[in-house]
Amino acid sequence: MTDPYLKSPALLLALLLFGVYSFAQKKNAAYNIHIQKTEENFTIDGKGDEATWQTAEPANDFFMVLPMDDRKATQPSEVKMAYDDKHLYLLATFFKTPGNTYVVESLRRDFNFGGNDNFLLFMDPFNNQTTGFSFGANAYGAQWDGTMSNGGSVDLNWDSKWVSEVQHYEDKWVVEMAIPFKSIRYEKGVKEWGINFSRLDISTNEKSSWTPIPRQFPTASLAFTGNLVWDNPPPDQGLNYSLIPYVLGTVGDSSIDGITYDNDFKVGGDVKLGLSSSLNLDLTINPDFSQVDVDRQVANLTRFELFFPERRQFFLENADLFSSFGYETIRPFFSRRIGLGVPIIAGARVSGNLNRNLRLGLMDMQTEKVDETGLPSQNFAVLSLQQKVFSRSNIGLMFVNKESMDYDALADSLKTTYTKFNRNLGLEYNLASSDNKYTGKLFMLKSFGPESKENGFAQGAHLAYSSRQWNWRVQQEYISENFVSEVGFVPRNNYIKFNGSAGYLFLPASETVVSHGPTFTGQYFFDPSMHSTDYVSILGYQVNFLNRSSFNLNLFNEYVELLAPFDPTNTDQEELAAGTRHHWNGVYMEYSSKPKSLFTYSFSSRLGRYFSSGYRTNLNAQLGYRFQPYVSLGATLSYNNLDLPSPWYTTDFWLVGTEAYITFTNKLFWSNLFQYNEQSRNFSLNSRFQWRYTPASDLFLVFNSNEQLSPLEGKVWSLTLKMTYWFNR
Repeated sequence: MTDPYLKSPALLLALLLFGVYSFAQKKNAAYNIHIQKTEENFTIDGKGDEATWQTAEPANDFFMVLPMDDRKATQPSEVKMAYDDKHLYLLATFFKTPGNTYVVESLRRDFNFGGNDNFLLFMDPFNNQTTGFSFGANAYGAQWDGTMSNGGSVDLNWDSKWVSEVQHYEDKWVVEMAIPFKSIRYEKGVKEWGINFSRLDISTNEKSSWTPIPRQFPTASLAFTGNLVWDNPPPDQGLNYSLIPYVLGTVGDSSIDGITYDNDFKVGGDVKLGLSSSLNLDLTINPDFSQVDVDRQVANLTRFELFFPERRQFFLENADLFSSFGYETIRPFFSRRIGLGVPIIAGARVSGNLNRNLRLGLMDMQTEKVDETGLPSQNFAVLSLQQKVFSRSNIGLMFVNKESMDYDALADSLKTTYTKFNRNLGLEYNLASSDNKYTGKLFMLKSFGPESKENGFAQGAHLAYSSRQWNWRVQQEYISENFVSEVGFVPRNNYIKFNGSAGYLFLPASETVVSHGPTFTGQYFFDPSMHSTDYVSILGYQVNFLNRSSFNLNLFNEYVELLAPFDPTNTDQEELAAGTRHHWNGVYMEYSSKPKSLFTYSFSSRLGRYFSSGYRTNLNAQLGYRFQPYVSLGATLSYNNLDLPSPWYTTDFWLVGTEAYITFTNKLFWSNLFQYNEQSRNFSLNSRFQWRYTPASDLFLVFNSNEQLSPLEGKVWSLTLKMTYWFNR
């Protein structure tokens, strides 16, 4: 099928033109910090009394990023670095005005950036301004680590083996780190890395950076890194492997019909093998993910499947190679499709850099068969290649294959339930200009299946611009009716979509308001014959205050023509007929408080009409209180009231979540999450105790309980004790 909307000629031309424009020198190439090798033995205690630190070159004289980016920071900072044959060392000192209090939510690992006084290190070992690693700490010693992708996104689900300590005083706080070279990936023989340092001081509402960064961008933006200049190339680590075995025991029970629970004892683990200093092989055998954070429930009043992010550690290093292809709702690969209620037997993954400009991702996973449902054993294979072009752009290729084993032996009735195979092949171009002002994407996807109805096409393109005051984005998508992505996330097909946004910020000389301005957002869906099926237009105004609180007001106009029957309450009541048309207006408001307070809160509300000329009232609140730095309490409240005509009448339901996070030390944690979802008739509890008894090695005790509420009945619970250990060479 050929469609004029597939080629997007205007966007394609614009993306290529801006790609040429982006071929420019690195913005902050003049900022250098030199690093020298040391023979001294270090004690990582946050004191910095080693002789090496007396002669190391400092990175200081930081620039303010927020609230304004036109001046130097008022709170002085200083960072020094050194290395030996095994570790990269860092000592950072952050001076503050005496009397200003420290703001720290807890000692929780991978803390909330905006809620803590903190320091972050951003490293770009390939100097490609696209990928890297981030390490950091808050003012009381909680650790932060993650992988970086797409020029500045940080995935905090990644954990690595490293150590740090913090000391804090009346007029300053000091953090000292030792990061093993084995824990990161870098190009052999290269003497220059991209690097930057970021500090957030909430008492003065000041975010600062070693290199100058425009206020509209995060300090994680790799386009604005300076250079870490080595006296000699970082040392070759030789054979680099890690063994991460686990052992666990689980007891539990279920009184829910159709769900059985057997006590279990499991042994398995992961292997990490460095094929080179920049390419890694990961193996997993009989993996277990019982310690992973549970998903936060949400009230669902949409017509489509909701997305929940991947949290399983095995899938996370270089995850962007697999997960960033396409758009949020046009993903050819979504790793949570693997092992969804099915045991994973084993898997292998090769990921990293083949050279400075070419990245590789290769994954193969094998699942067991399920006799109760007839689901055959399945194999999932993914290939991803990403070649850098211009200064920061890249071209990507992806192939995804899902194959059912012994498919021909299945009964004919099961062959209508499970497919023999499904494949996706995609090509994309990602634009990122050298100054980060222009970003964009153009991609094409083709699906293949055993039947012609599964051989479809998907495509999308966008171009975006961001400056201190202006921002805009234009985007287009197309998915054919027969596009199928069984290992991806594509909740909707058979549509053409145009969407865009524009906004302007005023930057007043005010002691209370940092910025304010109008925004417009619109998205418009059509069927392939260009008949409008649904749209939403939103006109808003935002105000950002100096104390980091904010307020937003939005007016929206929405139209929906149902393409399939739909229950507007999503509670298994009567459905509206396909083809019926619905149009409404409403208002959405949101306010978030300043993070400096011990008690923090945010409120939002959606008021307006709804399906079938009804009304919807939605009220949300998020509350938090901290007993600094050991206890962080939180509550999420959501209330929906749907006032509809017969046969629905009035439907209302609550979603309540409460969380208690207790951090005895920065190595001993106890988290508790209670969730009550009246819409899905479910009450759940997750309680997890974690002791990181040595870096990257943990003891977990996890209790889970899910109870169905009236008129449903039943309860399932489990208690798991799991121990992992990270062996390094």
